[in-house]
Amino acid sequence: MKKYDVTALGELLIDFTENGESGQGNPLFEANPGGAPCNVLAMLSKLGHKTAFVGKVGNDFFGRQLKAAITEAGIDPAYLRMDEQVHTTLAMVHTYPDGDRDFSFYRNPGADMMLTENEIPEELIKDSKIFHFGTLSMTHEGVRAATKKAVSLAEEAGAIISFDPNLRPPLWNDLEDAKEQVLYGLEHCHILKISDNEIQWLTGKSDYTEGVEWINKRYHIPLILVSMGKQGSRAYYDGTVVEAAPFLQENTIETTGAGDTFCGCILHYICGLGISGLTENNLKDMLTFANAAASLVTTRKGALRVMPDREEVEELLRARG
Repeated sequence: MKKYDVTALGELLIDFTENGESGQGNPLFEANPGGAPCNVLAMLSKLGHKTAFVGKVGNDFFGRQLKAAITEAGIDPAYLRMDEQVHTTLAMVHTYPDGDRDFSFYRNPGADMMLTENEIPEELIKDSKIFHFGTLSMTHEGVRAATKKAVSLAEEAGAIISFDPNLRPPLWNDLEDAKEQVLYGLEHCHILKISDNEIQWLTGKSDYTEGVEWINKRYHIPLILVSMGKQGSRAYYDGTVVEAAPFLQENTIETTGAGDTFCGCILHYICGLGISGLTENNLKDMLTFANAAASLVTTRKGALRVMPDREEVEELLRARG
């Protein structure tokens, strides 16, 4: 038995999300803890899993806020490094009327980029059932090497490896480099969570199933999840395609963290069932639960500190019938 259910590596940052206007008509921003890997872990912690995070923040006001936030969320903070020279990464999130978002990053450099190979906790990685990562920890050479070392350790330890590209074009000097790192992730993962726009960008296919076929001709990934926003989600597994309808909320505020919530719920099911011998019913239940949880987080500002608990998700599922 491994001590940790899921360990994730990557960015932990502050998402400044719009929250009204001041009396002078200036936009007000709320400093929400964020970063996709920790959002995923926060959802898993809400569902009762033991989680840990590997990453780096600045030893500044925001870094200390983030350490407190992940601790409060039930994520083990022992492997979070604090950088004395480089400040915590910040992201300004502009929300459009339909809830979609645009990002501006203050990360040149940011502390999350400063993680090095010798700061990877080998014993933690080896003691984790699932290892999860994305591409924001692969935008620059040093942290890229650290990420690849962690992936290699996870492979050696027989962990299930989960990958979410979470493409943020403004953070890449060259999108061809981004594509190369995404392909690295595909080569090394057992679970791929990819969004509709990412699969179209990567494969050049407008049809998602054709996009998955493009991936699987090159990389044999056991479980591929395609999140399709307002169209719901799909699972591709062992020649089977299962689709689940979305839960559309009338009071959606923003979509920040929805994909991470979805991903956390998928990993919750894999923690319980493993990745072998999944049935269509397993996949349908997994997608439906994940869609419901993701819809709930769209009604809240931020993500990491406002993940739904199991009872909230189950109540929504009962209401759907």
